[in-house]
Amino acid sequence: TWRVWVVCIVLSAGLSEEQDLKQVCPSCAATQFCNCSSRGVNFIPSGLTDKITGLNLAHNRIKLIRGRDLQQAVNLRVLLLSANEISSIAEDSFCCLAKLELLDLSNNSLSHLSPAWFGRLFSLQHLNIQGNFYEDLGGSSLFSNLSSLRSLYVGNRRFSTLRQGDFGGVSRLHELWIDGGNLSRYEPGSLRGVRHIQHMIISLRSVDVFSVIVGDLLHSVVWLEVREIKMDIKKNVLTENSTFPFLMQKVTFKDVTFTDQYISRVMVEFKKIKSLKEIEIIDCVLQGEGQWNIKEIASIGPSSIETILITNITIPYFHQFRDLNGVESQVKDLKRLRIEGSRVFMVPCKLGKHFLSLLYLDFHDNLLVNNRLTETTCKGAWPLLETLNLSQNSLKSLKDTAENLSHLSKLVNLDISQNKFLEIPDSCKWPENLKHLNLSSTQIPKLTTCIPHTLEVLDVSANNLQEFALQLPLLKELYIARNQLKTLPAAAPIPNLVALSIRRNKLNSFSKEEFEGQQVGAVRLSLMECQRALVVSLICALLLVLLLLLLVVGYKYHVVWYLRMTWAWLRAKRKPRAGPPKDICYDAFVSYSENDSEWVENLMVQELEQACPPFRLCLHKRDFVPGKWIVDNIIDSIEKSRKTLFVLSEHFVRSEWCKYELDFSHFRLFDENNDAAILILLEPIQGKDIPKRFCKLRKIMNTKTYLEW
Repeated sequence: TWRVWVVCIVLSAGLSEEQDLKQVCPSCAATQFCNCSSRGVNFIPSGLTDKITGLNLAHNRIKLIRGRDLQQAVNLRVLLLSANEISSIAEDSFCCLAKLELLDLSNNSLSHLSPAWFGRLFSLQHLNIQGNFYEDLGGSSLFSNLSSLRSLYVGNRRFSTLRQGDFGGVSRLHELWIDGGNLSRYEPGSLRGVRHIQHMIISLRSVDVFSVIVGDLLHSVVWLEVREIKMDIKKNVLTENSTFPFLMQKVTFKDVTFTDQYISRVMVEFKKIKSLKEIEIIDCVLQGEGQWNIKEIASIGPSSIETILITNITIPYFHQFRDLNGVESQVKDLKRLRIEGSRVFMVPCKLGKHFLSLLYLDFHDNLLVNNRLTETTCKGAWPLLETLNLSQNSLKSLKDTAENLSHLSKLVNLDISQNKFLEIPDSCKWPENLKHLNLSSTQIPKLTTCIPHTLEVLDVSANNLQEFALQLPLLKELYIARNQLKTLPAAAPIPNLVALSIRRNKLNSFSKEEFEGQQVGAVRLSLMECQRALVVSLICALLLVLLLLLLVVGYKYHVVWYLRMTWAWLRAKRKPRAGPPKDICYDAFVSYSENDSEWVENLMVQELEQACPPFRLCLHKRDFVPGKWIVDNIIDSIEKSRKTLFVLSEHFVRSEWCKYELDFSHFRLFDENNDAAILILLEPIQGKDIPKRFCKLRKIMNTKTYLEW
């Protein structure tokens, strides 16, 4: 027997824990992923089972993780504990989570890290321990058993030391992010054990530490991203004592401050890294005047860099910046150049002529204007250019823009969208091989023969066009959405069209004969434009459903009753106020159910009317005026009586007419603010049986004395 009791106690405890879990995390009841974030939780809830594969406890107030907290969640694959107050984790807290793939402990209060935490996480692929209080990664290899690890985020504001062996056991990573804003001690070779890192992000302030780290990463990192550092060094050589071949292909600088001296040095060092193909600069500051050591840069030989991407670069002293003389020889092998959001208003013609290999040029979101575009795209500049993006600049003349670019014989793709051309001429001179043209959001009111006949793709979306009547025999794709078109473009002038985007116009109608025999592969119309009857039917159906819903709600909440009673009450309100006592005909109006008539008429009425002095009572059977609307009879009788006497019973509360009499008495009580009601309980009645809308009557029963038979 005692065994049965033990089993029952264990089962009841388990059920209680599961109920606690559902209270903390209601989503656990329906899915295998428990979302308990931002719920003010102080501990890991009990009741976790092997059915749960994901647990989100981020943004709570958890301070510690005990060894038993996660023992039952053996199938857990995702565990999010970021943004808590965790300062202590038991050594065996994660020992049962062999299937865990993602663990996020970021932004907590961990002052030290223990290898025992991760010793049995054989399936772990993503680990984030950033934003804590630890100063190093511990004395032994923290990640030695994490052979499946793909992404690792470490570091914080207090993180100061990296030692050899810290990354022991980790050989390949897809992403490594080191937040080392205060990293001051780095043992050379600490990162060399990681043989391959696809993308590494490192935040640093110490330039000396950065130089040593880059030396360790040249052979293992494919894409290096450097953040929040002021690059101001003199003769520190990044590639010193490094052997070939290098693996690094891309370098990104984000929120970095450069000086003239470092620009010269980094250009020299990057030339030595023959594997490097791309440099990206985002939200950086160039503090200098362009005084770069061009001779030293040129002495290293040709560069292997093919792509330079610059976004939002700031030059505080741009008015003192030089014209980049001498840089020309360093750009002849560049193939892709993007300078976006950097207030570029011109490129010197002399410099443009040295971009001999450039195929792609992007000046999106700058300050280019037509009179400066002549200098930027002078004859002989950008000789091999195939794609040019001049969108979101300050170009005003479409004719001048086309003429300035007409000598670019290799140009195929041109984007001049989001400029304010406002008007379009009848004729323009364009590059002879232009096939893709983007004129969207340029505020042009119409299309003319200025549009080149060589186009295969044309985008004129978001303008003020009312028709499309161009003859473009080679056109394959037309994007003309968000205009004012009322009819579809004719098919004959665009015989090779295979894609048409025409949504959000004002199309009225079109016939299939317009396209019969033509190759239109994809026509995109709005639902209203191509299925008007269906849309109207759906709207009517929705209105009908809404009407039915209103009727159901009105019936359930007595809306009709309220309307009828309000109308009757308003009619009664229009009548003169109760007159002098001579207008009172009865001592009391008696409201009762027909089922209680025997008691009322044979007992109560007889007793009251034969009393001394006698009472004159108003009964509906004998005193109502024949032929008069019953509602008016009720109102008049109540108004001509000093009191209203209610004989309450189960039959009464179920009687429709008794309810009306209660209603009008309720209105009188409410309107005149008197206590004209006398209640007689013929039999006990539960308070819930009295209609809830008669709040005044309920109040009288709760606060005034009433009679019980």
